[in-house]
Amino acid sequence: MIWPSIALLAFVTLQRLVELPIARANTKRLLAEGGHEVGASHYPIIVALHAAWLVTLWWLAPDRPIDIPFLLLFLLIEAGRVWVLRTLGNRWTTRIIVMPCEKLIEAGPHRFVRHPNYLVVIGEIAVLPLVFGLWDVAIIFSLLNAAMLTVRIRTENRALGR
Repeated sequence: MIWPSIALLAFVTLQRLVELPIARANTKRLLAEGGHEVGASHYPIIVALHAAWLVTLWWLAPDRPIDIPFLLLFLLIEAGRVWVLRTLGNRWTTRIIVMPCEKLIEAGPHRFVRHPNYLVVIGEIAVLPLVFGLWDVAIIFSLLNAAMLTVRIRTENRALGR
């Protein structure tokens, strides 16, 4: 049946479209409060990677059945996403914004791992294609994402003095 697959893809797409203006507003406010951006040169590559991932899923997944165990795993990952976003609050953005004299957030999932949002993204990029049985898409985009996150996490850690 095609509708559950389309509904899931629409949910993820809408989620991203709703988050972008929030991220932009948070970025703008953080910069106005004295923050500065780091790693801006690789940001367009991240956007392109995520857009290509979604476009690929829209192209290949709508007529595929949903694997329930992978769907449940994806929903668990999405709960992690909500936890990360709620913990970061108005400091969440899709860019690396360094706030001088601000302490790093150590609450929520940050108590357990340094970059919980990146763990969520790793999970999403790998697991959503698996929901549709698209192992090749999961592998290809996971490898591309791993390469991108290697650059991003190094850049962020350097900017934060880690």
